[in-house]
Amino acid sequence: MRSTKGERTFYLFNYVLLTLAGILCLLPLLHLASLSLSGKNAVLSGFVSLWPQEITFESYQLLFEGTPILRSLGNSMLITVVGVALSMIVTICAAYPLARREFYGRRWISLAIVFTMLFTGGLIPTYLVVSSLGLVNNYGSLWLPALVSTYNMLIMRSFFENIPEELVEAARIDGSGEWRLLLRIVLPLSLPVLATIGLFYAVYYWNSFFNVMIYINSPEKLNLTVLIQQMVRSQSVLQEINAMDTQQVSNITPEGIKAAGIMVMILPMLVVYPLLQKYFVKGVTLGAIKG
Repeated sequence: MRSTKGERTFYLFNYVLLTLAGILCLLPLLHLASLSLSGKNAVLSGFVSLWPQEITFESYQLLFEGTPILRSLGNSMLITVVGVALSMIVTICAAYPLARREFYGRRWISLAIVFTMLFTGGLIPTYLVVSSLGLVNNYGSLWLPALVSTYNMLIMRSFFENIPEELVEAARIDGSGEWRLLLRIVLPLSLPVLATIGLFYAVYYWNSFFNVMIYINSPEKLNLTVLIQQMVRSQSVLQEINAMDTQQVSNITPEGIKAAGIMVMILPMLVVYPLLQKYFVKGVTLGAIKG
């Protein structure tokens, strides 16, 4: 069918609006990348905008040599990998039984879980629970409170409910138990929603900031997000770099170091997202409630 004039106008408006929104999101990223790759004179002169001037990698070299960014990067990777694995296991184990129609009381259990989206215990009770479990200054304090997201669990449950019941019945006729049915039938058919929910959890754990500030006391255990925040807001990390007796220190600016740190922090998510993008829309759409 040919689109009407009103539909073409609507599509054109959407394309223009989304293109402008994409450009507005891209400009700050390009500016940060340009600052991190530009020389000292270009940065101080204020001529750096969207393209680097006097291209140099000294900001990145000093960042890795003069700051504990590699240690913080390793901490972030550990928090993210273990956190995503634990959260995916718990989310799957919660969503699958609630998606089975023969599961007794699943409606009331679902309502109880949704209730936690509206009312929570609060910061102080949560801290007291974590402290009583001996998890302060331990990464378990980051994983346990965020072990399952109600929103992610509901998306996954809706996706499981859309799997044809005939496949489930055929597997049971062949003698499959619940665990084999889940591992051999349901999960292989659910790759879109698994990739989507996994990305949600990965972004959450990678960007963990507030919980790290509350529960983690040792500087050696801080993640990359907190380290970059300390670089941006305080001068302690930059002073460590300035204490280095090298010629390179005089060739960089604090703005270049900060921009390089921010780029290192956001680069892993920029790499992972395009790999999972083909599953992203499909996972959210198929996992949504249909009218």
